[in-house]
Amino acid sequence: MFIELLKSFILGIVQGITEWLPVSSTGHMLLVDEFLQLNFPKDFTDMFFVVIQFGSILAVLVLYFDKLNPFSSKKSAKEKRHTWQLWEKVIVACIPAGVIGILFDDLIHDLMYTPVVIAIALIVYGILFILLENTRQRPTTTSLQTLSFRKAFCIGIFQMLSLIPGTSRSGSTILGAVFLGCDRSVAAEFSFFLAIPVMLGASGLKILKYGFHYTGAQIGVMIVGTVTAFIVSLVVIRFLMNYIRKHDFKVFGWYRIVLGILVLLYFGMLA
Repeated sequence: MFIELLKSFILGIVQGITEWLPVSSTGHMLLVDEFLQLNFPKDFTDMFFVVIQFGSILAVLVLYFDKLNPFSSKKSAKEKRHTWQLWEKVIVACIPAGVIGILFDDLIHDLMYTPVVIAIALIVYGILFILLENTRQRPTTTSLQTLSFRKAFCIGIFQMLSLIPGTSRSGSTILGAVFLGCDRSVAAEFSFFLAIPVMLGASGLKILKYGFHYTGAQIGVMIVGTVTAFIVSLVVIRFLMNYIRKHDFKVFGWYRIVLGILVLLYFGMLA
């Protein structure tokens, strides 16, 4: 049991780091799980990888509680209205991925969750990050208040592309937002906020699908992974926001390319 808890701890660290950096948590989980396979049924393992994302979501809610809370007594009527509008933009942006995810989740999982697809997505989006940073213009959207509903919906279309494993939910939304003229801070924060309904929905669907019948060991593994992901996410979100104030996303693009090549080489050798 101690070994399984240790594996859960390590997987929670990987989740907390890779969920928010635009480097694909799926690609990393694939590699880590290859060496640290949980000694539980596959259905539980699949659900575990989704449920521990709740810890990452909780980190966003804690760090941005004031910005996301429309009922705060510290806010003026105008500020409360802006907060409600922010939530409305988040909901609008979640529609594309929500609809496609509900309709085709099982099909996407069966057809695309392969090392080759993940590796190709890592490499392609890595190249796109580098190209975008080399050609990007002065941003036209520099705050969440000036982010239009139309632009929010378009960012949601980019988020829909993250249903392809290896693309990265944060990577696709940040790439899309920057491409549409948002500055890096707006792109990153809006990506964080989009994760709340998307990941809560995915976690809820997995729990409903697999039921609520867990052993004490399984519950312990989920708790350790979720708490670890929460703590690590707090650190990583702060790091990313500080990093992008002075740097661009090229380093993540190069990292994705290298990781994609490693995935192809490793699983190609195993084939």
